[in-house]
Amino acid sequence: MTIDSSAIRPELLAELRALHRAPEPEVLARLLPDATLDSGTRARVVGHALDLLADLRVAQREGWVNQFLQEYRLNSSEGVALLSLAEAFLRVPDPETADLLIADKLGDADWRAHRGKSHSSLVNTATWGLVIGRALVSDSGQAGALKRLIARAGEPFVRQAVGAAMRMMGEIFVMGRTIDEAIGRMDRRENRGFTASFDMLGEAARTYPDAERYYRAYVDAIAAVGRAAAGKSGGVEARHSISVKLSALHPRYEVAQWRKSVPALTEMLEALSIQAAEAGIGLTVDAEESERLEMSLDIIRAVAGLPALKGWDGFGMAVQAYGKRARPTIGWADALGAATGRRIAVRLVKGAYWDSEVKRTQEAGLSDYPLFTRKAATDVSYLACAKDMLAAPNIYPAFASHNALTVATILEWAGASRDFEFQRLHGMGEGLYEKLVREQGYRCRIYAPVGGHRDLLAYLVRRLLENGANSSFVHQLADERLSDEQLLADPAEKIAAVRGSRHPSIPLPADLFGAARKNSIGIDLQDREILAGVASDIRHARVTGQEAQGHDDVAGVVTRAVSGFAGWSATPLAKRAAILERLADLLEAHRGELMAIAVQEAGKTIPDALGEVREAVDFCRYYAVQARTGLAPVELPGPTGERNVLRHEGRGAWACIAPWNFPLAIFLGQVAAALVAGNSVVAKPAPQTPRIAARAVELAHLAGVPADALLLLTGGPDTGAALVADARIAGVAFTGSTATARRIARSLLEEESRPLVPLIAETGGINAMLVDSTALPEQVVADVVTSAFRSAGQRCSALRLLLLQEDIAGRTLEMLAGAMDTLVVGDPADPATDIGPVIDRPAYDRLMAYRESMRANWVKTVEVPRQGLFVPPTVIRLGAIEELRQEWFGPILHVATWEAGALDETVARVNASGFGLTMGLHSRIARAAETVEALARVGNLYVNRSMIGAIVGSQPFGGEGLSGTGPKAGGPNYLHRFAAERVTSTDTTSAGGNASLLSLDDIGF
Repeated sequence: MTIDSSAIRPELLAELRALHRAPEPEVLARLLPDATLDSGTRARVVGHALDLLADLRVAQREGWVNQFLQEYRLNSSEGVALLSLAEAFLRVPDPETADLLIADKLGDADWRAHRGKSHSSLVNTATWGLVIGRALVSDSGQAGALKRLIARAGEPFVRQAVGAAMRMMGEIFVMGRTIDEAIGRMDRRENRGFTASFDMLGEAARTYPDAERYYRAYVDAIAAVGRAAAGKSGGVEARHSISVKLSALHPRYEVAQWRKSVPALTEMLEALSIQAAEAGIGLTVDAEESERLEMSLDIIRAVAGLPALKGWDGFGMAVQAYGKRARPTIGWADALGAATGRRIAVRLVKGAYWDSEVKRTQEAGLSDYPLFTRKAATDVSYLACAKDMLAAPNIYPAFASHNALTVATILEWAGASRDFEFQRLHGMGEGLYEKLVREQGYRCRIYAPVGGHRDLLAYLVRRLLENGANSSFVHQLADERLSDEQLLADPAEKIAAVRGSRHPSIPLPADLFGAARKNSIGIDLQDREILAGVASDIRHARVTGQEAQGHDDVAGVVTRAVSGFAGWSATPLAKRAAILERLADLLEAHRGELMAIAVQEAGKTIPDALGEVREAVDFCRYYAVQARTGLAPVELPGPTGERNVLRHEGRGAWACIAPWNFPLAIFLGQVAAALVAGNSVVAKPAPQTPRIAARAVELAHLAGVPADALLLLTGGPDTGAALVADARIAGVAFTGSTATARRIARSLLEEESRPLVPLIAETGGINAMLVDSTALPEQVVADVVTSAFRSAGQRCSALRLLLLQEDIAGRTLEMLAGAMDTLVVGDPADPATDIGPVIDRPAYDRLMAYRESMRANWVKTVEVPRQGLFVPPTVIRLGAIEELRQEWFGPILHVATWEAGALDETVARVNASGFGLTMGLHSRIARAAETVEALARVGNLYVNRSMIGAIVGSQPFGGEGLSGTGPKAGGPNYLHRFAAERVTSTDTTSAGGNASLLSLDDIGF
């Protein structure tokens, strides 16, 4: 049986789309009526919740897990240290770095304050391990003291003690290291009466081998759970089950890769579901980030319609209540059940990706959030969804919650029914459900992660963060300052009181930078329909306009700019700033056209083309704000009877010479800064990208910049040389190669009679990323791929040199090679493309010749289309850092290694190259970040993130040494370099006395 979309009410699908980024008050207004309790019902619910609270408090006093969490809460320095240590310690292979990590995390925390405080001997044992570790690093908190004491003791007992504490934390959140161990643990007395949903622990797959390994783990787990269920009475709801993360089964589970990933995932999920059905157990598809919702619904719909699964009620899905689309998703599941003749098991959860979704929405500049910004709003959504689930004939409800009020409300609504289940996370909520299960006949399933303790990583961090958050019920329960009344406050009342408004500390993306300026508007490229529309528009756009011929009359263009300077510099500062803001608005109005030119002329992928326009918009608005405050006249202090005023004026006609790799953003960034400072501008784009520059100049004129204040000059190197050689040019802003910057600098000094004029140069760099053994390999690989290969490696900030600690080099390079195999190289207008062509034939030939010369040192390369200027992304192994002497501007990454303990020396060796643009560091050791920050001679340092994508106003960009002169573009000091500083000092007493001084009351004469 095949189920198509028509089998599900069209209005449900329409509502799903309409609510995705709908205003929060509108969404909550529709949810509040069904989440609001009348006074009588509320009284009964609170009474029941108080009983549940009493049981929870008993469990907190008796259970070692609860006591551990209570003793080391996330709002304490010790809790934060444990979080950081647990996330990294078990994956560190070398003792030297492990000692540094222990010293870093335990050195500043007061573990002795926790010694013997718990009622649990296990908790106190873990505390003793931490006390020992703290004692051994207390000598200035340095690893050197730790090493001396370890050597004196004759054994690595500190690492053993800390390792035991970390494994104990693993026991809290991981049911078993293998599926058989986890099944066996569920037979223990403390789990009597509960069932489990086993999740083969791990985050998203980064490579196809990772995905295959996770798939085999699911296959083996279903087989093991099926064997355990054999011969047991009851339906699937009475047996253990399996939870599946789709992101673990495919490394490119992304909207842009829909055509590839959805069919593959559907096939794998079909196979797993058939296996689970034959074993007589349940299988639930976990919920993930909101942009994957529609993909998952497509996959779930296809699998639910399989004839082989007819009559099996074990197929299920999870729904996250923090999403604005949660309620129509419940309706969709009910409709799917009706269409397939089965009950769909629906697990309702609060949600697990809240903070990352908020950040991504802000970064993307989207219209609104896909989720609620208040905890109480999520609770309201949860209750409204729960009520729908209880009433849905084609849903088997599963309510995952640790909140006593939520549980009591569901029990009230369910009445005498037992045709549903509760769920809780392993290690949390103990005491909440025991009586309900063992004395009252309710069902509860434990969500039970399975895997090695070293693999808990981000999973553990996320769970600790969720339940350590100030607003979480688990955290609030442990806070003795909160009364029962506060714990059981009605979420519907809270939301009604604020009329469903957004949290005041979480602005809409447009308001991210406050009242001073609007954030640039993004496009939701994670929406399949929107992405397809953008791609279609770009593919069918006709790019016409300026060709790259040289201009014969450079002197004549400069003459026009010089003559235009007087009128433009006399234009009030406020008006110049307003014109920049109008230009920003026009750029957004013509965004589609500009993106099409960037794709067709510069070979940019769709996301990069969007980023190009957004950055240009941000430059215009940022410099407008900076000009109003930073270039306004300033009255300076001085002696009485004197007035001193500092003014910023335009210098004259500037030459702005932009590169092809950011043909709109850097081009307009230079131009906008020069113009708002009061200068006229001759703007010369790169010869490869004249059309987008010409369109930008047209829009600037339309915004109000006079034609003779901004002039376009196209052509190649000879045109640029003639421009900067003209003695009337009052300043040069240049982005490009170091060699060209040197030639410009010499040109500006050749004529002795020429005024000394400023040069603002941003050049390239041998940008390095250092990775130590505490770093999370999956995060490192994702950031390396982004930093080295996005934009075909044609960014000034791109990663050129990856420096791996020797102890982790092999595993990291293996994972990197696998991640590179997932890359799509091809037509930049195709939404599925990750990497497009390099800019032109000379660049292609240069890169390919170098790459071929290093063939013997290749670590990894990938196949690319034969037709087109596609340079294969390639990793090249070096014997030493010093072997890389120049920047190779393309998708070529060099890798070398460094020894543990040699961080200082490694940074010094990178500094010795003379370049100083960007540097990256991946480490969980805070002191490592402090060390690199103190020693690195670079303009931009990126810690535990990618090295590209500087945000205007937040991450001012520019280098030092061979990488540029400064000041940094998009920063608070940039505009001043374009302006002449002039001071006027006036003697106000020259007319016969100091009137202002003599007019003071009670003066002494």
